[in-house]
Amino acid sequence: MKDKRQCYFCTSNIKAVDYKDTEVLKRFLSPQAKIMARRKTSVCATHQRKLAKAIKRARQLAILPFVTH
Repeated sequence: MKDKRQCYFCTSNIKAVDYKDTEVLKRFLSPQAKIMARRKTSVCATHQRKLAKAIKRARQLAILPFVTH
């Protein structure tokens, strides 16, 4: 049986995902700057939605890149 990993945000007791905290957001981006899947990062569904919104908001404000080559 697989051991279940816990959601990073639930275990750290983080309620809101901040779009200005780029170090946390970069943990959930692939080397090509794509948003990684839930099964890879083991983030719960609620926080995955908040994470995706925060990453997209940070990209619009040029805090995070859209793509890396």
